[in-house]
Amino acid sequence: MASNVTPSQAARPHSGGPSYASQSGWIVFAAIMLIFSGAMAILEGIAAIAKDDLFVRTTNYVFQFNLTSWGWIHLILGIVVLLAGCALFSGAMWARAVGVVLAGLSMIANFLWLPYYPFWAIVLIAIDAFVIYALCAPSHARTSEGSY
Repeated sequence: MASNVTPSQAARPHSGGPSYASQSGWIVFAAIMLIFSGAMAILEGIAAIAKDDLFVRTTNYVFQFNLTSWGWIHLILGIVVLLAGCALFSGAMWARAVGVVLAGLSMIANFLWLPYYPFWAIVLIAIDAFVIYALCAPSHARTSEGSY
């Protein structure tokens, strides 16, 4: 009795879930950028909670919180974003959806953070925009053996 399995298919291990090698390059890029963005938000939050003199205070800004409040917002959001970046390596669709939502929330938080540290806020907004694109870009599935 012959099976319909080719020798190259028989050599592949079946782990039950998507492997790291089968993930799209965009997903790996998004995961790494989310981890980086989360780590930077964590450091930003710690610096703001410590009341570092690094930050500029503006007097006429619509979205005014004290620096400690902003620090806690960035710290908590950074931890969640970092964890979402790690979850993206699983290849699960829910991780992509969570990544898009959290990157959007991070963009909003950094937009509101602009008066305190404009350069870094713009850098993180750009990174989050790339992450959203990477997670929403269509993945190219294999159409035949060895080609994409």
